[in-house]
Amino acid sequence: MLSRCALSVMLLAGSVAAGAAQSTAPGASATSTGSGASSSTPSGSSATIGSGGSAAAGGSSASTLGTAGTSTGPAGTSSTIGTAGSAAGLKPESRSRVKNEPGNLDARSRARAEGAGDARSRSETRTRLHHGQLETETKSESRPQNGGGDVKSETRLRNGVPVR
Repeated sequence: MLSRCALSVMLLAGSVAAGAAQSTAPGASATSTGSGASSSTPSGSSATIGSGGSAAAGGSSASTLGTAGTSTGPAGTSSTIGTAGSAAGLKPESRSRVKNEPGNLDARSRARAEGAGDARSRSETRTRLHHGQLETETKSESRPQNGGGDVKSETRLRNGVPVR
């Protein structure tokens, strides 16, 4: 649990550099943020990326996050990826999966829950290392109780740079 909280703090702290999105309406909110960093030395290089988001409305909430990193040096390349999601409210659902294929790591989390009236919250994060490129995308959405327009937030990064 501590590592998930620490990751959230790191993602939020990095959101100033990489961009964040937040949207609210009476009784509903959705937010997403992401960050990436890289470094290079004569003996190797490393890079990290991550994003996360949450949505809440009418007593429901959903949150997801994903992170990935890769490092290359004289001994070779090592990469890691992780993802998680959680939901609370009526009919909460969360799913996470990681795929490991040659040259590719792909992690996805989805979470959703219903709330009072027709309120609902959902969040989805996909993070991947694809042919040496680090990418992450988080989408969060909530619908206010008893009608109103959906509230949406989206963050996309490729190699630590925001993508529209």
